[in-house]
Amino acid sequence: MNKRVAVVMAGGSGERFWPVSTKERPKQFLKLADPDKTLLAQSVERAAALSSPARTYIATARHLAEMSGTACPQVPKPNILAEPAKRNTAGALVWVAANLIAQYPDDWAFLTVAVLTADQRIHTQTQFEETANRAMDAAESQGAIVTIGIRPDRPETGFGYIDCGEPVGEVFKVNKFTEKPDRATAEEFLSAGNFLWNSGMFFYTLPTFMSEMERHQPDLAAGTRKIAGEIARGDGAAADATFEGLASISIDYALMEKSDKVLVAEATFEWDDLGAWDAIARSFSPDPDGNVAVGPSKVIESHDNVVYNEYGRQVVNLLGVQGLAVVVTDGQILVMPTEKAQEVKKFLQ
Repeated sequence: MNKRVAVVMAGGSGERFWPVSTKERPKQFLKLADPDKTLLAQSVERAAALSSPARTYIATARHLAEMSGTACPQVPKPNILAEPAKRNTAGALVWVAANLIAQYPDDWAFLTVAVLTADQRIHTQTQFEETANRAMDAAESQGAIVTIGIRPDRPETGFGYIDCGEPVGEVFKVNKFTEKPDRATAEEFLSAGNFLWNSGMFFYTLPTFMSEMERHQPDLAAGTRKIAGEIARGDGAAADATFEGLASISIDYALMEKSDKVLVAEATFEWDDLGAWDAIARSFSPDPDGNVAVGPSKVIESHDNVVYNEYGRQVVNLLGVQGLAVVVTDGQILVMPTEKAQEVKKFLQ
């Protein structure tokens, strides 16, 4: 019987939620989907439901480790896996794998890992747990890497897509991954009916992860084993140095697009990726004119706007405008058409 552990990936910088999200306090520490809980706190609660608080981990940047522990006190301090450098999502999962191998030297071969992200809105917890457990069951029985796919309801160009193949039990083979498509391609995918959004969640046994890494990314696999040994003998400096020498590569490119052991479980829950300010309009209930406001504001004769007034000491007033995002912090004000939400990073260049 495999032990199940859950990991929340929480090392991102959330640049498209500037100016509220910053390097010192990125979006996972913001209340962007729930007025009472940060994205990270929500994600950790979901993760713990798949394993237990004692087997729940947070993978984050080193400068965010203390903040992560404060935000999620139910996670044991040793379970906050602070990466010494940014090495993209494959690097983050290498760091996780190395720490798990070091922590479970005798039975890491019996670990099933659920990898969640800290920047998603998920409703209906019961359905989420059903889908995730179905994915983990398939990972264990099929020796596969299983992702969760979301049935699209619009031609979204900001998400990756999964071309679903024939069924394998309660999941499906993956024919192909497609990164963020253009509008025409997204409309084709929506009409075809066999494409799902890529949620960015992964489920696998640790031996499957390691064997597929050895097959497709031997340098990363060797680095994982080396780091695990260095952590096990308490040589943190050596582990950091080895990790810093690894290539920076996404898990999609490193493994998911290359492996023939990838399956997808279709979600039965409501999901959204909180990637940029336009997503806020889908996270909170709009007024009759489609406006979403968080914080003090007054909106008159205006339609389909997003107001996020974190500062709160002044009222944001809108009159006769449409399709704007207005974001107010203590030191910055951002005004833009919501259709430009993906371009906010231009201010950080």
